[in-house]
Amino acid sequence: MTNTAARLALVGDRSPNVASHTRIPLLLDALAERDRLVLDAYWIGSEDAEDPDAVRGFDAVWVLPGSPYRSEAGVLTAIRTARVEGIPFLGTCGGFQHALLEYARDVCGLTRVAHAENDPAAEDPLIEPLACSLAGHEAVVRIEPGSLAQTVIGSERTVERYFCAYGPTRHLDTLRTHGLRFTGHDEDGHPRIAELPGHPFFLASLFQPELSGDGSRPHPMVRALARAAVEHARQAATGHVRQPV
Repeated sequence: MTNTAARLALVGDRSPNVASHTRIPLLLDALAERDRLVLDAYWIGSEDAEDPDAVRGFDAVWVLPGSPYRSEAGVLTAIRTARVEGIPFLGTCGGFQHALLEYARDVCGLTRVAHAENDPAAEDPLIEPLACSLAGHEAVVRIEPGSLAQTVIGSERTVERYFCAYGPTRHLDTLRTHGLRFTGHDEDGHPRIAELPGHPFFLASLFQPELSGDGSRPHPMVRALARAAVEHARQAATGHVRQPV
């Protein structure tokens, strides 16, 4: 694998109190040392991400946990840019929730849907409190064969760590009809992984792969994002960046 440095945008409101944020330096070091995947990472706060150019020029975008974000609009703008411009994207926990929110509004035309954590009085929440909070829990995720998630994780069953209390409940069929694919579910059939066919790399999970293990062996989803970022950087250098279908 090439050691070309790829630029990674870490979108979220960085805090020492968010466990996934404190894992990032360990993961970056492990990716470089173990996998020869060198990422030049920059934190972009949600308010700064309101600028449509904030994540342009990056080779990957990772929307990290830490919601409610200071700026919902900024996070949605970053996700939209990555989706439309074919920038490799990973969304975890809050990143998963907001990836669905962006898709529902901007692709499906569901302009009134909301995230209940950001708007508790919303009439049409897409993301609502889970019947049973997953904060601090581990649970089985069953993965659809032949999906990007299955290719990345290498299994049709995995046990993952959560730290969230919100998830998608409504309009799931509409999201599917417009092209979003739910490829990981819990044992009750609730969606836990989403991906976007035709995009160079677009993957989101309600669980937090960055919390896997002790950080010395990055989760396969994190490694896959890094590989996609390095490939994007290589293509950008040759002028052959792949665009979404």
